[in-house]
Amino acid sequence: MKAELHFDFAVDKEKNSIVVKREFAAGRQLVWDCHTKRELLDRWFAPKPLTTQTKHMEFKVGGHWHYAMITPDGQTFWNRLDYQAINPIDNYAALDGFCDEAGQVNPDMPRSRWEVAFTDAGERTLVTTVVQYNSADDVQKAIGMGLKDGLASTLERLDELLLDLGETAELVQ
Repeated sequence: MKAELHFDFAVDKEKNSIVVKREFAAGRQLVWDCHTKRELLDRWFAPKPLTTQTKHMEFKVGGHWHYAMITPDGQTFWNRLDYQAINPIDNYAALDGFCDEAGQVNPDMPRSRWEVAFTDAGERTLVTTVVQYNSADDVQKAIGMGLKDGLASTLERLDELLLDLGETAELVQ
């Protein structure tokens, strides 16, 4: 039987932040690759039943990832992640925001800074994501748009991809 993987979603409105901790049953290098390579991101980075399609990816400081999340009926939601800091297989930081097809960030939607850290947890990898917003109102807006459930669904897709890639460690209870 597969052991449960840790998932924690904590909101701190005083600090205008959300901290997400999630375990994955795979090694840190593979989990890092799934977060940083377009061909892998396109296979998991959207809540079900949406899919992801990358328009541009340049994973380097000063680079960005411009992608669309697409509904089954073809509606697109464009997003942009601008990379600010990268320490391979340990962490990266980026500005996240909704944008248009040309990559222009939508100033009417909350933009956040994501700090994503990868640590070994035995045969698993723990990913800790600190999402920093400009205000408590922006935090509430993100929560109201379904961030928690959407993120949980998205991360379950990463579990499925890791299993498909054949790198999932057998966990014994």
